[in-house]
Amino acid sequence: VTGGKAAVLKTLLNRPAVEIVEFEATCNGVRSLLSETNFTEEAYIVTNVGTGTSLHHVQGHAGQRIGGTGVGGGTLMGLSRLLTGVTDYEQIVKLAAKGSRDRIDLLVRHIYEGSEPPIPGDLTASNFGNVPPFHTLQSYSNEELLASVIGLVGETVATVSVHAAFQCRVSTIVFIGSSFVGNEPLKDKVISYTKLRGKSPLFLENGQFSGALGALLAAELQ
Repeated sequence: VTGGKAAVLKTLLNRPAVEIVEFEATCNGVRSLLSETNFTEEAYIVTNVGTGTSLHHVQGHAGQRIGGTGVGGGTLMGLSRLLTGVTDYEQIVKLAAKGSRDRIDLLVRHIYEGSEPPIPGDLTASNFGNVPPFHTLQSYSNEELLASVIGLVGETVATVSVHAAFQCRVSTIVFIGSSFVGNEPLKDKVISYTKLRGKSPLFLENGQFSGALGALLAAELQ
């Protein structure tokens, strides 16, 4: 067993169980899933976006957690509920896909209005930074609000991942986690920013099960 509730789970089982450190299990699971593809790079970043986001540097058979951020799927669900009252994950994603962030997020082109910006104008200068003082939640549609929430999460995840890739001198970032399941708007934001910064994003099929797979592989060695 592995993960945050592994110790609790062990007390509920009527058989012996081995507890595997979550970060180790995740890296082993990712390595196993990559072995089924044509991926050949020895070193890469693993970004695991669950409730929060955890970053790992994998090199060969060694994996090390190098940081993370509290912004992740939990942020997406919590902010979405507070701002719109929508609690269903699939509904949040569906509405966000229809929304525009232009009236809520401050873009670089908004700051450099009338002149040529030194960086792409459609980059976000400030998430939720374009909201006038006299506007309330009722000034915006649920679609706009949810699109901006997903934009905030996606850009934060991509930014910390890209910085980690530069720090570790690797070119590929492997993104996994349940937050990406059925969430094309979030994937699109992560892909576009990662590519913009010159790194290669890779989304693993069944990547959300990497920890469980890694635990299973470890159990087979006992």
